[in-house]
Amino acid sequence: MTLKETWQTPNRLGGLRRFAIAITAFNILGHTVFGFEQPWATPFVAAGTAYFFEIAFELLDCYIHGHKPRFLGGWRSLVDFLLSAHITGMAVAMLLYSNARFMPVVFAAAVAISSKAVFRVTVQEKSRHFLNPSNFGMATTLLLFPSVGIAAPYHFTENLSDWGSWILPAIIVCSGSFLNVKFTKRIFVALGWVTGFFAQAVIRHYAFGSSLTGALLPLTGVTLVLFTFYMVTDPATTPCMPRGQFVFGASVAAMYGLLVSLHIVFGFFFALAAVSLVRGATLYAQNYLKNTAEQGIAAQAALVVAREMA
Repeated sequence: MTLKETWQTPNRLGGLRRFAIAITAFNILGHTVFGFEQPWATPFVAAGTAYFFEIAFELLDCYIHGHKPRFLGGWRSLVDFLLSAHITGMAVAMLLYSNARFMPVVFAAAVAISSKAVFRVTVQEKSRHFLNPSNFGMATTLLLFPSVGIAAPYHFTENLSDWGSWILPAIIVCSGSFLNVKFTKRIFVALGWVTGFFAQAVIRHYAFGSSLTGALLPLTGVTLVLFTFYMVTDPATTPCMPRGQFVFGASVAAMYGLLVSLHIVFGFFFALAAVSLVRGATLYAQNYLKNTAEQGIAAQAALVVAREMA
């Protein structure tokens, strides 16, 4: 099996199921043990919105192309179909903070799912979305709602002891590494991101006089640990091959360093969205040039045949 074939149905479902279980457990523990400060209803609102739009776009696609909805066939088919939307909703609920307001969360989840239907490009003869849904939904919300921010890093471990604040990130690192090595095959994205993060910190330190410790410190927080192993490594919106994965992760880190140098907050969300947009535009341009070249060759062949037939 080649790397290009690894994120197919068995690995995809296995990865999605484990990811969904992990992020659901994390949200439950967050609201009961860790110290999450969002209202209890937030994950239900975000997940419900994501379910609604996922099913709505599936029905629209079925109406246009005349095929059977993928969520039919029993409860297991419905659960498997909604796994991706569930993960998106849980991520939005966990990482955004809008105080007691639910509409920004609804907006973020709706934009996240909608981006999968709108921003698509052909990859390996299949139409795929190229924007990380939850990241794009949150980035858009942060841009349009100045009063909305990301969840404060401290609330992930607010109620834990000194040992607990070390054990929790360690569990996330171990489980995330296992998931990205065994199922998603995107560990090189994480390695590229971490390597690039260190590089941009060193460059900012020597070029702009930034504190090296201060530049590296965000990577030790639970928020960026989650981002490293569960967001930037999204297998549906990242390259397949190791070199491309590493370059993608490093590019996100470089964009993050640029945004931080320009004093733009929430840099890692915006960096991932920007790099994903560039990658999508590049793939689209490649497809356009390829199709244009093929049409040109076909036209030349037809002209040669016409001359010979004359």
